[in-house]
Amino acid sequence: MTTIRTARDSEWGKTFARLRTMTEEGRYEEVEAEARALAKLPRRPWRRRPPHWEARVLATGSAVMHGRGAEVLDELDALIAELEPVGLNSQMLRLIARGHRAAALSGARRYAEAETEALAVLKELSRIAHRTPVARLEVTILTHLAGALCGLGRHEEAEAVARGNLPRAQPPTSLVLHLMLVRSLNGQGRHEEALAEARRGAPEPPRMAGNLDLVTAEALHGLGRREEAETAVRRALGAFERRVHPGHPRFRDGRELLGRITGEA
Repeated sequence: MTTIRTARDSEWGKTFARLRTMTEEGRYEEVEAEARALAKLPRRPWRRRPPHWEARVLATGSAVMHGRGAEVLDELDALIAELEPVGLNSQMLRLIARGHRAAALSGARRYAEAETEALAVLKELSRIAHRTPVARLEVTILTHLAGALCGLGRHEEAEAVARGNLPRAQPPTSLVLHLMLVRSLNGQGRHEEALAEARRGAPEPPRMAGNLDLVTAEALHGLGRREEAETAVRRALGAFERRVHPGHPRFRDGRELLGRITGEA
């Protein structure tokens, strides 16, 4: 028998599924706006699921993906502190929020803190793996760890993380891990391998457009193929301009790479 509560829970489930689909399409600002509106709705003690918390986690995560991680770091800290890991659902939401925090820290080039956060989340996930599926979130956190390791200059470790987990990753996370693999090869000066790996990459979904061009440009620059590198990085920047906030870390990286390329002309 369907009760009022389960019927309403089902509607919440449909709402968040729709918002997650919009996130995959790169509609970050729309998702954030709608999630923040949902978070302001009056909370009811009889709701089995916590849409208030889920909405806040989704809103802050959308802001991080849009490239505004620095803006929401304080909000994430407060949200994580409020989300006491009492029930399993709250635990998972808290760990997702901590994953967003790791990504935001890495985007702010606070790589050591990002590594610490990612490792802590992975440890917590291992503790609850017998109670709920954690594989998808675990692989997502591993992408954040690989990014932090690249930022710290520990490219061999980043390569090991990426290679070791690519076989079990599913799109779009597998595409992110592949990008981390190419970045790690570039960081080791293995530009021929990085270029070959980049060219083996699967087609990017629209929301990830520009990322493969950026790591390809890094490889071409490392090989001294300046004109090709400049073409690739300008293509990446054009894609970023259409999709993400000007403060997005990849936008910043692209502008810096273009400066290095053109400065050598």
